[in-house]
Amino acid sequence: MKQHSYEMIVRAYSSDLFRFAYSMCRNRWQAEDLVQETFAAAWRARDSLRDESAAKAWLFSILRNEHARIYQRKRVDIADIEIDDLPATTFSGHERVELVDAVNTLPEHFREPLLLQILGGFSGQEIAETLGISEQNVMTRLTRARQALQRATGSQSAIEKTAFPNARRR
Repeated sequence: MKQHSYEMIVRAYSSDLFRFAYSMCRNRWQAEDLVQETFAAAWRARDSLRDESAAKAWLFSILRNEHARIYQRKRVDIADIEIDDLPATTFSGHERVELVDAVNTLPEHFREPLLLQILGGFSGQEIAETLGISEQNVMTRLTRARQALQRATGSQSAIEKTAFPNARRR
């Protein structure tokens, strides 16, 4: 990959990577560091990217691996999410807080595929490749995550509304 291509990829995906990193560590400064580490690792491994159309999934995989490497032995304090830092949505303030709290209480194995789908806009197959699990397993986890959110919020409509603007239906 040439430097120009790399710079275009950085510009295109940095905000998506930041949102995903923030959802994992729940700290703005740690998320920024994590994204920086991801781009540094991507630069070092740039020759391993064969298909630039797969760059987004490649970067999300690197980010997950960097998060695991950096935080595998260290438990990070959970920071409260500032509502003003979230993207504008059609939710009322109360609905948004309730949904964010419900997402944050999901077990990581449910939260991670859900956030990859919602924040990253990845398909089930792309999530499966990123997480190293089967696509059927991804779909099961997504279904269970939505069911847990529905139970936690008591509202199907809160789940059907997309709280995150980058979601793509697949």
